[in-house]
Amino acid sequence: MYQASIESVFQTTTGNDWELKFTPHPSVRSNFKRCLDILGSLVGLLILAILFIPIAIAIKIDSPGAIFFIQERYGFQGKPFRIRKFRSMVSNAEQLKSLVDNEANGLIFKNKNDFRVTKLGRFLRSTSLDELPQFWNILIGEMSLVGTRPPTADEVRNYNQRHWQRLNVKPGLTGEWQVNGRSQVKDFEEIVDLDLRYQSNWYPLYDLLLIGKTFSVIFNKVGAC
Repeated sequence: MYQASIESVFQTTTGNDWELKFTPHPSVRSNFKRCLDILGSLVGLLILAILFIPIAIAIKIDSPGAIFFIQERYGFQGKPFRIRKFRSMVSNAEQLKSLVDNEANGLIFKNKNDFRVTKLGRFLRSTSLDELPQFWNILIGEMSLVGTRPPTADEVRNYNQRHWQRLNVKPGLTGEWQVNGRSQVKDFEEIVDLDLRYQSNWYPLYDLLLIGKTFSVIFNKVGAC
């Protein structure tokens, strides 16, 4: 399944073209980082257990449809996995995407005033409560507390060699992008720069630094949309 999914979005070439080569980042083999992920995910899942019922009821009252938004993303070395978020958009958001202007540059999609986002959804996004279900992905090792934003299939389909370097680490719930502008960063190449900066700056305690900055960003609603 992994190999088939990779081949569906990327073809390796030779000659003058580039060839996909992954060099796992040291963070992937760090026992400290994995222990931090397990501890953090258990705390996150406890918070999820406490808030699940009120958030689920609020979503149902605010907009008809499912409680969760489920989507396939691509993680470490391009391996596909499924993430769950609390739904923050109308249930037919994907069908309405063509009606929304993309205000970002490159292989990302952003619109500050996206009409598909529900009233409750804006609150969930600004507080990052919509991300709580992803603590399960962290617990089972598909994600990390800190890493790179996991891309979608339509994004990785157009990646070049530099872009693929983002996936030398596990995808993260937070990272350099989230603490350095969040949704205000609308240039994909700038996001790639931040992701690669994380890889070059990383050391075990660096994750704790970024987690601390993440709480500050959330509480002060920096870059929220």
